[in-house]
Amino acid sequence: MNLPQKIFGTDGVRGTANVEPVTAETALKLGRAAAHVFKNLESQSRGRGRHKIVIGKDTRLSGYLLENAISSGILSMGVDVLFIGPLPTPGVAYVTRSLRADAGLVITASHNPYADNGIKFFRADGYKLDDKIEDKIEHLVFSGEIENLRPTADEIGKAVRIDDALGRYIEFAKASFPRGMTLEGVRLVVDCAHGAAYKSTPCVLRELGAEVIVCGNAPDGMNINQDCGSMHPENLCRQVVEHRAQLGIAHDGDADRVLLCDESGMLIDGDDIMAMAALDMLAQKTLAEKTLVTTVMSNAGLEVAVKSAGGKVVRTAVGDRHVIDEMLHRGFNFGGEQSGHLIFRDFSTTGDGLVAALQILRIMRANGTPLSRLAKCWTRFPQLVTNVRVREKKPFAQLDGLNQLVAEAETELKGQGGRVFLRYSGTEPKARLLLEGRDAKVLEQWSRKICGVIQKQIGA
Repeated sequence: MNLPQKIFGTDGVRGTANVEPVTAETALKLGRAAAHVFKNLESQSRGRGRHKIVIGKDTRLSGYLLENAISSGILSMGVDVLFIGPLPTPGVAYVTRSLRADAGLVITASHNPYADNGIKFFRADGYKLDDKIEDKIEHLVFSGEIENLRPTADEIGKAVRIDDALGRYIEFAKASFPRGMTLEGVRLVVDCAHGAAYKSTPCVLRELGAEVIVCGNAPDGMNINQDCGSMHPENLCRQVVEHRAQLGIAHDGDADRVLLCDESGMLIDGDDIMAMAALDMLAQKTLAEKTLVTTVMSNAGLEVAVKSAGGKVVRTAVGDRHVIDEMLHRGFNFGGEQSGHLIFRDFSTTGDGLVAALQILRIMRANGTPLSRLAKCWTRFPQLVTNVRVREKKPFAQLDGLNQLVAEAETELKGQGGRVFLRYSGTEPKARLLLEGRDAKVLEQWSRKICGVIQKQIGA
């Protein structure tokens, strides 16, 4: 078996299901390695019995294959497995804590098509693994150091199915909404992307009193994210208008993301949600250190709005993992991404699309204000993103005249509150240029100049 040199990417393991590294063979090895690592992090399990690991998944057909393989690996190392079935990624993180398990994992490829799958791990406290633990697991997969560790007889792990995991997560999510406040009289449209939230999100909203019109809630193993959910919100926006709903909610396959739609059919993205929530938290004095954490991809207008309200914005590299790491490191309690990953650390340890939607509904109810008016709390700067296909990823500093051109663009755009961000894609042979400023024509001029230099010297 020819394994790749690295298994973990920016968010766990991910790829085409039944193709390395997302195969039964590698999943079994990952299960053995992860069980060994978590078993030895703490000699005493959190539950005071045998060490145990929670396994959840989304609705992909290949989830059965990977679930059985990775659980076999875990059991073979003398660690118990708790199966919780299809549940949103944040639900798996919560149930891991709730059941006092020593770790958790979710089998999902998030917003990717159904042919893909992956594995995300959580620590006992519900946060994603840091690089050191991932490196240990990866090393054991490749080194074969634990091949001779073979518990026998009653030392082999036992697998049980947890029947109330969905109910636990539903109650957890409801607890993030103010006690005494209801959604009575509110009509909502929810698109579950035929994914892991197809039961939980409609149930929570109905139990809070809302009238809920649901779509994307008939998973067949092959329709996850297909022309629906946060990857394709057009249908949601149309249905909100047709049903005269006050708000639309769209998840991705594992529901750690959310995009919204206002009553007029206008899409509300992660930057809009962060603006509304951060400004409300600043007003309520609940935003830790008056700081919002977001990535380099969020709109510059968001930063202007937060600063105007007396707050600060800290930017990280792309990926909710980087956002969470910064929040943990510096004690911040709210952050997210333009794509719809929102982390409210007062409630959850990871991005939670349902909790994020509930926070916006809370603000709407508390202020008696429709979403369209709330979303006008900030002004989005014109943003231009240009991709240039390249034949090699040569350091930008080695391209004649590029750095000087970028510096000139930065000087002009920063004067109007804008910015320049140039990077290579981590997954494709492309250079990505992001420009922001108050004048769209100026952005187009700089894009032509900068991309022209890249295209001339290393364009494919």
